[in-house]
Amino acid sequence: MLEKPKLFLTLKEFWLTMLVLALLLFARLFFLYQDYVEFKAKPFYYTDVQVLQAYEKYNGEEYYTILKLYAPSLDLNFFSRTKIRAKEINAKLRLKLFPHKDMRFFDYLGTSFIFCRVNEIYEEKQTLKRDFLTFVEKQHEDEVISSFYKAIYFATPLDKTLRQQVSSLGVSHLIALSGFHLAILSALLFFLLRPFYRFFQQGYFPYRFDLHDVGFLVLLILAWYVWFVDAPPSLVRSYAMMAVAWLLLVLGLELLSFTFLMSIILLLLIIFPKMLLSLAFWFSVVGVFYIFLLLKHFPKINKYAMTLFISFGIFLLMLPIVHLIFPIVNPLQLTSPFLSLGFSFFYPLSMLLHLVDLGDLFDPLLVKLFTLEAEESLFEVSLNYGLLYVGLSLFAIYSKKIFYLLLFLAFSFTIWLFMGFWV
Repeated sequence: MLEKPKLFLTLKEFWLTMLVLALLLFARLFFLYQDYVEFKAKPFYYTDVQVLQAYEKYNGEEYYTILKLYAPSLDLNFFSRTKIRAKEINAKLRLKLFPHKDMRFFDYLGTSFIFCRVNEIYEEKQTLKRDFLTFVEKQHEDEVISSFYKAIYFATPLDKTLRQQVSSLGVSHLIALSGFHLAILSALLFFLLRPFYRFFQQGYFPYRFDLHDVGFLVLLILAWYVWFVDAPPSLVRSYAMMAVAWLLLVLGLELLSFTFLMSIILLLLIIFPKMLLSLAFWFSVVGVFYIFLLLKHFPKINKYAMTLFISFGIFLLMLPIVHLIFPIVNPLQLTSPFLSLGFSFFYPLSMLLHLVDLGDLFDPLLVKLFTLEAEESLFEVSLNYGLLYVGLSLFAIYSKKIFYLLLFLAFSFTIWLFMGFWV
């Protein structure tokens, strides 16, 4: 069997390309730094913002509302606060921003806190997305369940209570739209569209290859979907990888390679440099890295066994990385790989049920799932251990023995992490 040609013919060609991409990224960051300096220099700005999240806090004397906002004209994500009650806040506001001199460049790239004054609360406009959100809301009495469905379909912020429970269950990757969701949607669209295409293909253009044409149509539909849900970073990364993967497939080039993954990461950071500080983006990248690692070292497992192997393998391999950032340990997190497998069937089925006005069918089950309680503890992986683990992960690309050592360490870490709840 002939091997597919590689994306880069030589190692020298690969590193030269990476150097050029890295220089382009530094150039993008340099221009962003100029924007940051200019932003800090002005005493105030008037700008329209999109409200991503609004929730109330009580400081012992009065209520105030914390706002998570995005200003399209400034391409700026930030937090702010106001004394206006959350129920009075709509999706779009007119603000007067007051940049502070202590803002760092990393704050500007990521999500900083900026004081503001609300000048105007715009009336809610009835958009297509708003119509879809209302359509989903009407099928659920429980606001928490409604928040869950809106998050997995339209990338809306989660209800605060649900966000905590999702973290305890270790299934944040199922809620935040990412490559997992796109993979399910692309498979569903391909399954639905291919029979129609083949009917016309056989009669009018039998010389066309249906995998290429239907794949391109699926990509166009998914591009609209990514735009429709306001392009969250993990979804943009996933879509870019899917689009480039389709192109490589058409060209007959090697698809599952770490050089491909690294190239996509740098290209995305050049186009969207603020992803550099997006945890969602980097977690999705790490997830894809470990999928590639499993596929590299176990290429001959049949596809059904591989589905199980990847689901449980990703859970084990990601756990030390997750605990570098998030220290919460909960025995309910052990259900994560099982819930991931079930979600592959639940996701398209729940869409169909919503379309026929039966979206509340799983609500009792979801209420039980999201009200499960278990003892929690905190454990944060040390930076030294984390760096060692990341280093082994990279060396595992080249050595199967190191890969087995990595699996052993991840499995041992999982046992040690959770055994305290029962011993």
